[in-house]
Amino acid sequence: MLPELLEEASTLGHAPRVVGVFRRDDLPQGKRDVVLALWRVTDPGNVGTLMRTADAFGAAVSLSKECADPLGPRATRASAGALFRVPLVEWDSTPGNRVALVAHGGIPLADLALERPLTFLLGSEREGLPESLVTNCHKATIPLPGEAESLNVAAAGAIALYELARR
Repeated sequence: MLPELLEEASTLGHAPRVVGVFRRDDLPQGKRDVVLALWRVTDPGNVGTLMRTADAFGAAVSLSKECADPLGPRATRASAGALFRVPLVEWDSTPGNRVALVAHGGIPLADLALERPLTFLLGSEREGLPESLVTNCHKATIPLPGEAESLNVAAAGAIALYELARR
C-alpha cells in the first residue's frame, strides 16, 4: 500500500521511497558572511543547485519575490539535502559589499576585490538584474573566451563562490 501511495503523491518520474514532512520555520536560520541573493530566478532546478552550491562554500541564500519555491519538488531534489543546512536570509538583510554578476560590461570577476561580508547578486537568465538593484553595487562579469553569450545562473553563482574561496 505504501509504495502505491508514494507514487500517487509524487510529482517525480519515479516515486520516492521516503517522505519527509516539515514546517518552513524548521529550516535553517542565521547569518553567514557570504550570501547568494537571487533575483527572480524562477527555475526550481537552478534554485536548488544554487542552494547546494551555497552549502558547499558555506554561504547563505536570499530569494527575492518571484523566485522559485526552494521547497518545491524539483528545487528540493536539486539541492541534494542542502535545503536543510543553508540558511535562507531575508532579502533586505544581506550583508556588506554587494557584487552584481552581469553578463556584459562589468569588471572581470578575477580582478575585483572581494571582501567579506559579501553578497553576490544573481538575476534571472531572461531578465538579468534591474538597474535599480545594481546602482550601488560593484558590477562583475565572468569572461567567456568561447562563443556562448552567457552562463547559466547556477554556473555563474558557483564560479563566483569558487573565486571567493580560491583567494
